[in-house]
Amino acid sequence: MSHWKPTTCMRCAVGCGQHQRGVDQGYGVDTVRGNYDHPATKGLSCERGIRETENPNGEWLTEPLIRRGDTLRPTSWEQALGVVAAEFIQAIAADPDSVAVLGSGQQTNEAAYALGKLARGGIGTKHFDANTTLCMSSAVTAYYQAFGSDAPPPTYDDIPEAETHVVWGANPAVAHPVLYRWILDSAAAPDSRLVVVDPVESETAADADQYVSPEPGTDLELARAVLARLVGTDRIDQAFVDASTEGYDDLVDSLPDAESAAETAGVPMETVDALADTFAAPTLLYWGMGVNQSTNGTDAARMLINLCLATGNLGPGTGPFSLTGQANSMGARVVSSKETWPGQRPFTEQDHRATVTSTWDVPLSRLPASSGPGPVGIVDQINRGNIDICWTVATNPVAGMPDAANVRRSLDDVFLVAQDAFRSETVEHADVVLPAATWGECEGTTMNMERRVSRVTAVSDTVDTVRQDIDIIAALGNRIDENLFDEPPLDPETVFDEIRSLTEGTVADCSGISYDRLDAELAVRWPAPDEETQGGYRYYDADSQNGDADDGAETESWSFPTDSGLARFSAATYRGLPEPTDATYPLLLTTGRQAGAYNTGVRTRETTGEVPAARIHPETAGQYIDLLDRGRTVVESRRARVTVDLAPDDSIPTGAIWMDVHNPAVNELTVPAVDPDSNEPNYKQCAVRLASPDAVPTVTQNGLPRTGTLDGD
Repeated sequence: MSHWKPTTCMRCAVGCGQHQRGVDQGYGVDTVRGNYDHPATKGLSCERGIRETENPNGEWLTEPLIRRGDTLRPTSWEQALGVVAAEFIQAIAADPDSVAVLGSGQQTNEAAYALGKLARGGIGTKHFDANTTLCMSSAVTAYYQAFGSDAPPPTYDDIPEAETHVVWGANPAVAHPVLYRWILDSAAAPDSRLVVVDPVESETAADADQYVSPEPGTDLELARAVLARLVGTDRIDQAFVDASTEGYDDLVDSLPDAESAAETAGVPMETVDALADTFAAPTLLYWGMGVNQSTNGTDAARMLINLCLATGNLGPGTGPFSLTGQANSMGARVVSSKETWPGQRPFTEQDHRATVTSTWDVPLSRLPASSGPGPVGIVDQINRGNIDICWTVATNPVAGMPDAANVRRSLDDVFLVAQDAFRSETVEHADVVLPAATWGECEGTTMNMERRVSRVTAVSDTVDTVRQDIDIIAALGNRIDENLFDEPPLDPETVFDEIRSLTEGTVADCSGISYDRLDAELAVRWPAPDEETQGGYRYYDADSQNGDADDGAETESWSFPTDSGLARFSAATYRGLPEPTDATYPLLLTTGRQAGAYNTGVRTRETTGEVPAARIHPETAGQYIDLLDRGRTVVESRRARVTVDLAPDDSIPTGAIWMDVHNPAVNELTVPAVDPDSNEPNYKQCAVRLASPDAVPTVTQNGLPRTGTLDGD
């Protein structure tokens, strides 16, 4: 019998500590259970994370594949890497930016770092990004603008200490069940409560002491209404604002009349007043994809942070806590050179660029001047003929990006390399497929949403034709630049030591976190500048007090990595929806997570081509009864039409349709508009209509409606 080995769940960003054991014969993980010694989760682990590790349903990739005509056929590693390297070298010689690389929040820190090193330092392309931009970029941008650094100020330690929990545009009951248990336990205390803001009456909303349902896409206006009300009723923590922030007066000047903003949000003033009362008391605020995945996402996230700053809700038990989706989204942001260099080193600052090139031993001139246009922008560049090669690693853009049919057509126009553990929609369009090891088969580290680094370990070998992510990256990288990596197989600990050295002295300092320390402590929160300390509540010095307040009282000591050392307020203006409903497309599609799947569902789908369910309010469904065929109908947007099973559900607002974002068909419908500051797509609102399943398609390949279709267009 194999031994239990500590590891970290890679399903979502809670970062549950687990024990796992390999099978006695052959390959694979036999059993997984929670690790009671883990400092972050203390034995808790959700059933989905265990199931997806022990027994995923996806089709495993077990050997390299190369396209011969219309068919993917087995090949050797030597031939697969040789073909890919030849294509890359030829493209790089003409223009490094003609190569695009898309990484993932499902990679270990070591693999994400190696991929970024190859993309930025080996290839030199600006067209490098990761699917973390599709879920967290708006929150990240807001954090940088407010605090000068990415990642939430609060930690898990603040959840049991909180008096009021406000969950805004998130459904942790489904997306983060272990974290949600802590929220419920805390909110059940006599003087605590749970407030939920969401257009959909979600599973989390069902537990709320107060539930607020704004119009979809109006989170920014609701937050502005609440802040205007707090200002108008003189419930601002002026001492904190004066001592620790800047930009407050400009923010106040930009605020709308509370009544008009509330009207835009579709929320009565009584509800706005109740929310203002909440923020006037100690509050821990969580938000998720319902806020981020919007063309107003960064502004909405900034306004939620403004609410915390203005009311002094910054400090233990309070503050703005964005809920991360993918397991290692934060790790990809901190180490992969995606938006910043490792350690959150600013991308364009020459001294930081010089440090990176010195560590990598590459020419400074090779580093791209721009961090790139984001995943949707990369697809746009493919369509403009500016990209010839795309390499996807542990990601599935054919299913996971908005306007997926356009993504599929775009990737068919380039030389596509897909590196993954499972056969996905993207793999089906690849020219070369590189099979990679997955959970339980690879070594490395990951970071959870509260900045804690922990180990990911292997309890099983793989078949000889499957390789580690970092080894595939290094093998390809060394064919492009023979000095970029050691000869694979790489030692993950050596790669992590290189990461540590690049983060030393930065705001995301991980230099004090070693494999030996992780083996002893299991998880360590950054910043950790030495082997004895680790980060707590960010920007706050609990041991330092000062007496600079006007009344002589001691005030808390804060220090932010901004130019002024102060936290920054930001003004914002609501831009409306990128695709509002109209007479032709009168229904609003919104998307979300369901309990049984994650990401694009390649680990959980038992069959391909599943007909997605579309949840709709019974009153709305009744208006389209003539378009139903035994409960089945078609949802149609300006981009595509998708057959669905209609599911009446009174938790959905009237005039709206809710669909599972994990189903690969759903993103055929969604709009590719992005937030102008973060490049994050607007997954949550687009205009649709229902059509009869046997009707002639009303959308052409380029998304333009035909004449003579339903609803009089």
